[in-house]
Parts: sequence; C-alpha cells; structure tokens
Amino acid sequence: MTDSLTGARGALAASDTGIAVKRPVFGGGCKVCPWGAIGEIVRAAMRPYGYDVLICYHCFRADAPRIVAGAKMPPPWKLGMEPGIIADSDIPPPPNGPVDFGATSLQVLWWAYQGTHHYSGEVPRRNLRLIAAIQSPNYLIVAVKADLGITELGQIRSKRWPVRVLIDGSEAALAVLADHGHSKQTIEAAGGHLGNGIDPAERKNFDVIICGGTLANAPEFNVWYEVSQKYDLTYLQLPDALLDKLAKDYDLQRHDIPNGLLRGIHRPIPTVTRAGHAVYGRDDMPDAFAYTVAKALDEHQDLLQWSHLNLSYNPKTVWKAFGVPLHPGAMRYYRERGYLR
Repeated sequence: MTDSLTGARGALAASDTGIAVKRPVFGGGCKVCPWGAIGEIVRAAMRPYGYDVLICYHCFRADAPRIVAGAKMPPPWKLGMEPGIIADSDIPPPPNGPVDFGATSLQVLWWAYQGTHHYSGEVPRRNLRLIAAIQSPNYLIVAVKADLGITELGQIRSKRWPVRVLIDGSEAALAVLADHGHSKQTIEAAGGHLGNGIDPAERKNFDVIICGGTLANAPEFNVWYEVSQKYDLTYLQLPDALLDKLAKDYDLQRHDIPNGLLRGIHRPIPTVTRAGHAVYGRDDMPDAFAYTVAKALDEHQDLLQWSHLNLSYNPKTVWKAFGVPLHPGAMRYYRERGYLR
C-alpha cells in the first residue's frame, strides 16, 4: 500500500493556481484544526471578491511558515499524519500549485521571521508579512488527578513516583517540567511515562497534564474536554515568577484561565496564554491582494463566530504580530479604516 494519497487519489487536476488567476493556495491545518478552520473562513470571506481559495490541509505545524516563505508546493500527504484527529479519507487532495499565503500562530510567525525557537539555526525568513491577526486564547493549564492530593507541582516526586505525565511538547510546557526538576529522561528513568495524550489509551492512564499548546484548547485533540469530564482534576496555579519567565521567554501573555472553562475550574487561575493566529503571506504578494484579504476578513467578521473555535476580531490588534512587518496592502486598508494611525 502506498504511504501517500498522491498515488491513490492524486492531486487536483492540473490547472492554474495563484493570485493572478484568483485561485490562490492557502497553507492551513487539518479541517478541524485552528489553521484549517481559519483557511475555511478566509475562503468564504474571499468568495464575494471572485477568489477561489484552495486550501492545503497539511501545510501545517512548524513547516507552515517554511512552506509559505519559500513559495513551496504542498508536501505529499502521508497516511496517518493526523492519527486520531481526522480520517485520511476526509483529507482533500493537495492543491497543484505553490502556496501563496496561510495561517499559523502569532508566536510561530514571529519565531520564523526571527529564526528563533523552532527555527533556531535557520536563516530568518524576513520575507514574511502579516495580513491579519485573529484572536483565539490558548491557555497553559496544569492539572493532576484529584485523588493524588497534590496542590503544588513540586509535590509530585514525594507524593507519587513514578509519575505518568501528558504534555503537549511545547517549549513552555517543557519549561514547567524543568522548573520543577523534571525532564523526559528523569521521569522515564524513575519508571514513569511522558506522553502526548493523542493516543486515547494514554488518557486513561495519567497523573498529570501540562498543556499550553496543541492539546490545551484545540478541539482537534479534545484531550482537556475528555479528561475533565471523565476524571476529577485539581487545577494547579504556577508561581508568578515562573509565569513571568514563561511570558518573557516564549512571547506569551499573562492572563487568567476563565472560571468554568473546564469542569472543575471554579475560579480564575493566573497563567500564560497565546493570543491567537495570523493570516500572513510574503513581501512579494501584490498590495491589492493583501488589501482585499484584510478587507474581506473585516467585512465578514461574522464568519468567526460560527467556527467551532473561540475566534474574534479586534481592530486594535488585527495589525500586530510582535515585530513581523505588516504587508503594505493590509496597512493601507487598516489606515483607511482608522484601525492604524
């Protein structure tokens, strides 16, 4: 059996793609992932302007900005790339043309632009340009099984060892472990386990969850939604000094987890959060197209409220993604609207 859907179903029939023929290719994520959902919104918003936006549903993860910055063709789809999230048969074939623009998180866009974090050692991708920042809070949440009697993460070693930890793999979550003297090596050396929770079996056999990235609030994984309903959890507050350090080191914001976000959260809990996602392109994108994308998303803000995600549009922040330059076409639109002065 081939490991690529290209052989089984093929790419889209060869045809013209690109901004010039109003068939731009958008690099997103799976159909229920945040960047895929934003791609669907962009496609719907651009339709009244005569654009047929083609979405690559696997131009995702840390490769997303690499693909957009390099105007690369969508990579081949391999069976099982999204285990437990969406069936391979539900993944449309990739567009048959280079990727013109896309979506990623605000932090990932900034790190790719600078050549830091995931992109350390790589040439900074200075040709990336912001078009619109879409708000979508993603909280770092730390919880333990309530029957462990743990009230502070440092108690794990003395209260229960070996420990079974689910973690999203983000740098911030790993830093939380490290701050408390733990790592993958120390946990496994003591007979414990460090998993990611994507495997449903892991969700039945855990002690601690530390998630502030993909697992935290992303519906495609459903880890928090599932375990908070099945198990009684104690949600832990991290020390302020650690939260301040996480915010500084990983470009996060200090905010509270809202009361009632998950079953068992009965008060606001101070933490750090990622603010949202970016629709972005390159500096060679025509000004008129970037202007139209910015305009379409503004005019069709209503599309955000019908997503399965908590998405919102803020005129005060739609033009900001840390130090990533705003595309001149988008800048012109926001200046005309008075959002940017």
